[in-house]
Amino acid sequence: MDKTAPPSDRPILRVEGMSVDLAVSSGQLHAVRDVDFAVKAGETFCIVGESGCGKTMTSLALMRLLPRNARLSATRMEFDGLDLSTLSERDMATLRGDRLGMIFQDPMTSLNPVYTIGDQMEEVYLRHRVATRKEARGRAAYLLQRVGIMSPELRLRQFPHQLSGGLRQRVMIAMTLMCEPRLIIADEPTTALDVTVQVQILQLLARLQQEFGMAIILITHNLGIVARMADRLAVMYAGKIIETGGAMEVFTHPQHPYTRGLLRCMPGYGGGGGDQRLGSIPGLVPSLIGKIEGCGFRNRCDFATADCASGDLGLRALGGGHSYRCRLEPGEAAKLGGEHALS
Repeated sequence: MDKTAPPSDRPILRVEGMSVDLAVSSGQLHAVRDVDFAVKAGETFCIVGESGCGKTMTSLALMRLLPRNARLSATRMEFDGLDLSTLSERDMATLRGDRLGMIFQDPMTSLNPVYTIGDQMEEVYLRHRVATRKEARGRAAYLLQRVGIMSPELRLRQFPHQLSGGLRQRVMIAMTLMCEPRLIIADEPTTALDVTVQVQILQLLARLQQEFGMAIILITHNLGIVARMADRLAVMYAGKIIETGGAMEVFTHPQHPYTRGLLRCMPGYGGGGGDQRLGSIPGLVPSLIGKIEGCGFRNRCDFATADCASGDLGLRALGGGHSYRCRLEPGEAAKLGGEHALS
């Protein structure tokens, strides 16, 4: 999806040393571990990884919507000049829905089934703006039109169960835009939708980003979506960011064995033609309960040695914002090959 305007160089969000621990019956589950990233105004930043890697927990931490058994810590969580880690719950409630919005994975669990679409959209606007209900209704109808919903006045009178999955997701996007947020977090917004509807939603997000000038954090496990949408991306595994950089750079020169494995699982990647055999990553994500040492990917990696079982290797910078977390030298994984490496 083409972007006509480059994002600003000024970060609207900067996160440093963010961790999320959850108290479970068997101990402490380290869901997010010492995560650093920044998002520039107007850009699309994708967080990608398989289920259980910490993507959604990262987004909930940014919104301060963590479960009660979770403990959030961070050296820095700065959004638009505000320190998110120190804001009171009342101040966060004022921020959410206004300058900071979120599109959840399943709109049916986010929309209240006993209120009409209009009531729910108007509530967002009236909560954060000095306006009449008529003005809020007009804003809601306008945004339903902008997201491609015909007969907006009719839809505003309907309940969530009367809409299809695609329409409900469009309503969620319109609701998130009611107060023109500076940053939207979209947590796998197309997972439950048909393929054709997925494309429509992604095109819609890209078009609205240009119109409203907002930044987007897009959370997904689908590398095809990343290829279409991302300016920059971060690959997460076992609660840590293991590779980050410009989307084109990471796609063409992946350095971490896990990133290479993910790309090999992507149909058509590598130019092998229609008969190219899809790759796979054997094994399971390790348990994140209790003390964790060494590389979390070592039990699934073709290049693991005894050295990978100890220490905590930091991100290695390659220049141009591209960095990765592995003992292998730049390009070494590609030279060594391996059963699960890219061909």
